[in-house]
Amino acid sequence: MSLDPDIIIVGGGVVGATFALQLAATDLRVVVVDRASPAVAPLDTEFDHRVYALTPTNMALLEGLDLFQPQDRARLTSIRAMEIFGDKQAKLTFSAREINRNELAVMIEHRLLAKRVAEKLAVAAHVQYLDQSAPKSLNVDDEVVSLALEDGTKIQAALLVGADGAKSWVRDECGFSAREKDYGQIALVANFQCEKNHEQVARQWFADGGILAWLPLSENIISIVWSLPAARAAELYALPGEEFCSAVAVGGTKALGVMRLVSAVARFPLSSLRSDGLVKPRVALIGDAAHVVHPLAGQGLNLGLRDAAALAQALRERAVPEDIGDATVLRRYERARKEGLAAMYLVTNGLQGLFAMDSTIAAGLRNGGLRFVDNAPWLKKRLMRHAMG
Repeated sequence: MSLDPDIIIVGGGVVGATFALQLAATDLRVVVVDRASPAVAPLDTEFDHRVYALTPTNMALLEGLDLFQPQDRARLTSIRAMEIFGDKQAKLTFSAREINRNELAVMIEHRLLAKRVAEKLAVAAHVQYLDQSAPKSLNVDDEVVSLALEDGTKIQAALLVGADGAKSWVRDECGFSAREKDYGQIALVANFQCEKNHEQVARQWFADGGILAWLPLSENIISIVWSLPAARAAELYALPGEEFCSAVAVGGTKALGVMRLVSAVARFPLSSLRSDGLVKPRVALIGDAAHVVHPLAGQGLNLGLRDAAALAQALRERAVPEDIGDATVLRRYERARKEGLAAMYLVTNGLQGLFAMDSTIAAGLRNGGLRFVDNAPWLKKRLMRHAMG
């Protein structure tokens, strides 16, 4: 079988699918190649332990694609405020009310989001979705991208987009170099039913070389992400359920009382990745294929969705008949994302390194910094507006 769309997207996850859906209203023909099957499993009553805190800007993007069904609203939770605690009684509080907004972010489960984008992708105009399909070989020349799949399918297009995750086949095949950093940490992730109402407040503690985040979900359930040195994470992961619940409660100063585990505990090694560029002639990278950051700021998927929106905008606003794979078009996308990505790397790596350092000077800097920001309303407002997209 031979196909000749305008754009090939390798990777049909949330970021790749969202990019494709933004082009469905244009005349551009898209083929999405995905190794996985679409997420069509029914949603059960339990919350997925993999969750995202999406910015209002990204939620508006998803709602503009008409992704959600009325029953989904019960599974979305607004974050109204955020409390950040240092290791020397320092505290920093952000509130949506300080900037006259209803929410700082919206919590959404991966399973729900993946299911809805897959359903939309299956019926989107000008989009052909090839699931359970793996790329085999690639050739990029001055005029066309030629992709061969393992099942023998051949596809030619003007533009190839890599949305295939941190271990991106497209990034490697196209010769992008990438800088990686192993944090030597493991993230423990799980959901808990809490004795006290979380009041739609996200909480984060920096202590003992680790970072513990409590993220509010519906029905007074929270999702936690506990980033810890690998050895300490292994100790906690091996604990019986009740002892792990107690450790999580103590790590968060028992702010929500007794906690009961309502999901399995998952663990993920933590590292960062930064591609040396986002584009080459006829090739663009989006999402984790281009960058992976520490989860302390909860910005991983937010960055990927911004990539997808920026690339879609660059393609929509090109001067027809400008070639969609031309370097001039793609550089507009890269320029639009360069500053935001650089700032996020600086913040996440800087904070992770500062709070991981065991020294009196580092402790003074990090806790003094939290107190300084908390006592500077103008700076807090600026940070909140920037983080919200």
